[in-house]
Amino acid sequence: MNTRDPAFAPSEMADVQGSADTRHIAINKVGIKSIRQPVKIAARPEAGKAAGTESAQATIATFSMSVALPQERKGTHMSRFVQILNAHDEAISPQSFRTMLSDMVQKLEATSGYIEMKFPYFINKSAPVSGVKSLMDYEVAFIGEIHEGKTRFRMQVLAPVTSLCPCSKEISAYGAHNQRSHITVTAEFSDFVWIEELVELIEAQASCELYGLLKRPDEKYVTERAYDNPKFVEDLVRDVAAALDADQRVASYTLEAENFESIHNHSAYAVIERDKRRS
Repeated sequence: MNTRDPAFAPSEMADVQGSADTRHIAINKVGIKSIRQPVKIAARPEAGKAAGTESAQATIATFSMSVALPQERKGTHMSRFVQILNAHDEAISPQSFRTMLSDMVQKLEATSGYIEMKFPYFINKSAPVSGVKSLMDYEVAFIGEIHEGKTRFRMQVLAPVTSLCPCSKEISAYGAHNQRSHITVTAEFSDFVWIEELVELIEAQASCELYGLLKRPDEKYVTERAYDNPKFVEDLVRDVAAALDADQRVASYTLEAENFESIHNHSAYAVIERDKRRS
């Protein structure tokens, strides 16, 4: 086959995906999953930097992208999803993520669409006593969808924390058992919220937050802080929910807490869901 032959010019090649389908069955979502892409994420400027100073963090994100396919069309153009990713090389923020979502729906000629972007996000934290700095990683996701002309954006943050059992502390003569816990918040906002702000909101409600590096004075502080602040998994979700309820920028949320028990071979788990707009 000679692709230089005019008979094989790209403009004259058959568009099979765009052809008609006779089965009359619409598809809710069709697209690509688990495509990894280097990205930059808009980060909160560090303290001391001038207002408006741009800051971005480089990371690797895993995308899932899809659109609705009407019953009369055979297929969607899969290559366009990748083209859209490559075209958005600026630092991704909730605003630019919405733009990417809108571009995808427009270029795929769809009425609805969905993008989920998951990525590790790093925050440079200072230890509570020594002040030594180290990176902590968090699992973050941006989730956006367009349906019936309405755009919805949610941010998801999974923050690892420490929890200490109030019952164990009460009944034991020697200390109390504690565990590492995962608190996951998936929230919709009425105004801009930094990833760092949501992380700090979650960590403030734990028995103690975690750090990448601790010196001995820091370890003493963390151990005693957790002991003085015991919480069941029920306490974790209720306290984080109260903080989310108090933040006027939070419109709705799903909140999960999982304690990886240190004296059981199972986890303790709790969930709270709330749409503040319906309260």
